[in-house]
Amino acid sequence: MAELESPGVMPKLIAFLSSLLERVAESNDLTRRVTTQSQRVSVFHGLSRPTITIQSYLERIFKYANCSPSCFVVAYVYLDRFTHRQPSLPINSFNVHRLLITSVMVSAKFLDDLYYNNAYYAKVGGISTKEMNLLELDFLFGLGFDLNVTPNTFHAYFSYLQKEMTLLQPLSLVVAPPRSVSAFNEDEASHQKQQLAV
Repeated sequence: MAELESPGVMPKLIAFLSSLLERVAESNDLTRRVTTQSQRVSVFHGLSRPTITIQSYLERIFKYANCSPSCFVVAYVYLDRFTHRQPSLPINSFNVHRLLITSVMVSAKFLDDLYYNNAYYAKVGGISTKEMNLLELDFLFGLGFDLNVTPNTFHAYFSYLQKEMTLLQPLSLVVAPPRSVSAFNEDEASHQKQQLAV
């Protein structure tokens, strides 16, 4: 999409995606503490919360991965699919960074003609190559190897992100409670609100 190539769009997209993922992670962290709802620990879970913010991590990935801007929209689609197929593995502050680097890497490999190898993405993500390989494999199985994103699905997710980005105010001025995240049913042309593994 040509809109993604416009200057200034990617910083807004990264800001919105990071804000969205931060709200989801915080909400799931709170849910885990308050309820006895079991959340499976997976290869995506770190031993501690990373010190780098989600936004800084996404900016780092964008700066060094050199993948097409569309990869970030497709990575968002993959994260949505993953959380729906793996409800016992909701996005939280212990796994969001590893899920992000993995989803962007997988989307770059699927979409782009030229992409870096796993060792490079591991370096960008601050993890070992062995761990990156394991994350990729687990992510692909978690998605059921469903990597194809139809133009209609891409447009639906991008339109949602675009609409939300236009509403995005400077993040330092916005204090909003966590809310549910929109997800789209890929089998229908209409947008239906669902809750994203919260």
